[in-house]
Amino acid sequence: MQRSFQRVLNKDLAIAATGLRKSYGAHLVLDGVDLAVTQGTVYALLGPNGAGKTTIVQILSTLIKADAGQIRVAGHDLARDPDAVRAAIGVTGQFSAVDDLLTGEENLRLMADLLHVGRPRRRRTVEALLERFDLAAVARKPVATYSGGLRRRLDLAMTMVGAPRLIFLDEPTTGLDPRSRRELWRTVRDLVENDGVTVFLTTQYLEEADRLADRAALLSQGRLVAEGTPDELKRLIPGGHIAVRFADDAELTVQIADGGVVEALRVALGRLNAFDAEVAGLTVHTPDLDDVFLALTASSSR
Repeated sequence: MQRSFQRVLNKDLAIAATGLRKSYGAHLVLDGVDLAVTQGTVYALLGPNGAGKTTIVQILSTLIKADAGQIRVAGHDLARDPDAVRAAIGVTGQFSAVDDLLTGEENLRLMADLLHVGRPRRRRTVEALLERFDLAAVARKPVATYSGGLRRRLDLAMTMVGAPRLIFLDEPTTGLDPRSRRELWRTVRDLVENDGVTVFLTTQYLEEADRLADRAALLSQGRLVAEGTPDELKRLIPGGHIAVRFADDAELTVQIADGGVVEALRVALGRLNAFDAEVAGLTVHTPDLDDVFLALTASSSR
């Protein structure tokens, strides 16, 4: 997946990286990773535990240095101007960086003070973010009383105090219940679609990438083994089947051929009709990102 860095720079990108490498002693974590993330999109980085996802986030957000590679983040050379990169980005890690003893409003004011936001603007910013992230009703309650979903929304609101154009979300919905996870997904899509923010997301939830990502990449053993839209990734592997359940509870599974779901379904229904089969139910399964994840990570580890 090597590409010319000059070619990458010609694109309208929030992140451009080529040949990204990182080792800890003899352990190679990243082995020549290339990234190209278009502005105003959600880019999901998928991979098993230990694949190097968090290491990439730490490098791109200036927390650690790469051993090799050319990197531009938010239009700035990471090696030459890390301060400009920090001013343009926001980071939400795997664990909420909020103070349980403070209220939600106090947490936001504290972040505004740390970013040297002037007092008049601070008040407007805090009020706007409380409304934007649906936190106004609990703004003056201690964060210790918040649910997991409220804490993550507050964490993301704190990231937005500095109005970053690029946000790194490192497994942001880990531990959340399904409803809280979907509420956070809506918030993220709103930031992208209405504010033009770019989101670089790492996740182990394949459904999360499917729902949120404009493009996704699969990281395995320090290398990107696949990249594309979620639909493009699903087409990388064969598979899929139609399961037919008959009135007598017997079940028949028909593999979906390369012609696709519609053609396979038409053929299956035609043959069943020819034999006057009493069909009680029918389900169609096509490859999803879970299938892609399992197939490609297994093949890359051989």
